[in-house]
Amino acid sequence: MPASLAEAIRRAVDPDRLVRTAMALIDAPSPTCQAGPAADCLASLLNDIGLAAERPVADWPVAPAVVARLASGRPGRTLQFHGHLDTVHLPFVPARCADGVIYGSGAADMKGGLAAAVEALRVLGELDALPAGAVMLTATDHHEGPWGDKRQLQALIRDRCYGDGVLIPEYLADRLPVAGRGLAIFSVLLERDGAKVHEVLAPAGTPDLVAAGADLVQRFGALNRRLATRQREHAGCDSVFVGQFTCGEIYNQYPTECRLAGTRRWVAPGQEQAVRGEFDATLAATAAATGARVTGDFVVYADAFTLDPQQPLVTAFQAAYSQVTGRQLPPGGKPFVDDGHTFAHQAGIPAITHGPAATGAHSLDEAVAVDELVRTAQVLALTAVAFGPSNEGTR
Repeated sequence: MPASLAEAIRRAVDPDRLVRTAMALIDAPSPTCQAGPAADCLASLLNDIGLAAERPVADWPVAPAVVARLASGRPGRTLQFHGHLDTVHLPFVPARCADGVIYGSGAADMKGGLAAAVEALRVLGELDALPAGAVMLTATDHHEGPWGDKRQLQALIRDRCYGDGVLIPEYLADRLPVAGRGLAIFSVLLERDGAKVHEVLAPAGTPDLVAAGADLVQRFGALNRRLATRQREHAGCDSVFVGQFTCGEIYNQYPTECRLAGTRRWVAPGQEQAVRGEFDATLAATAAATGARVTGDFVVYADAFTLDPQQPLVTAFQAAYSQVTGRQLPPGGKPFVDDGHTFAHQAGIPAITHGPAATGAHSLDEAVAVDELVRTAQVLALTAVAFGPSNEGTR
């Protein structure tokens, strides 16, 4: 890429415009499964810069997805910018900007990143900078679990609405994620027959559900220690984690139910059936040992993935990142699950998660520095320029 073009792209990214875009998106409340207002806002922003926003229903008519394309008119690859518009179910925090930092619901996860993608498209269009290929932007609802089930993204992939590679501007900025763990979210219900009674009136032999729940937690703890030996470079190791335990209505009552919930993560792709089998066996062992009825819900959200560091998207991304920062990102693991896992397995395309170094995701204190949004927009735009040229056709 000519140095003059790279410099022109970097200079064209407008911080004030980025702030306005991010704050407009943040100020459209969008809890998961209710992201319609934010989708409408994004579509309007894209229309305003001359990109006709398409609104495929994508199996969720409450909030149709958003799709926009910028084509060079010359054959080449299509780079996709993708993000989710929905936020976790916490009280809404309106947008504000102070001392170069934007605050509000979704500022970190991930309306700030989507604003950077919109700015990258603006700059590429204004400068007519794409030498070949095309760029598309997609945004969906239904991302955040356990409320959403990723149906919109899966519908877009089913309908072949994706590019030759995808950049996801989530809040991961310190590494090139070349591996990531799979994720299942589980919940368990332990029950016994009979009524709730005072502790001194419980018939002999009545299953103690507090003890049964504790037994299950201990078994999961032992499993987690064994899983620590299942390791993969960059991805880390398998794990099981219990984050919720609820039992009893009052301190001296024999309860009839106990509930717990947590996560199961794994490093090797294709292990969904095996990890479900371990989960079921652990529940069965507690049932046999305690006399409680034990049932579980085990929902797989994503399989583990790996990314080939030699493929063209990585090469283009690292070149762009180096032009903006003067260095390349070290390879590492993706600590969370995002839509990149889904693209890798269901669309079969390479996916890189890289966005602003934002803070406070899944909290009331989300924040992102404007400088980070500028950097992200520059990297996205320059990656598109580097990735497009190819002997392959454009989607």
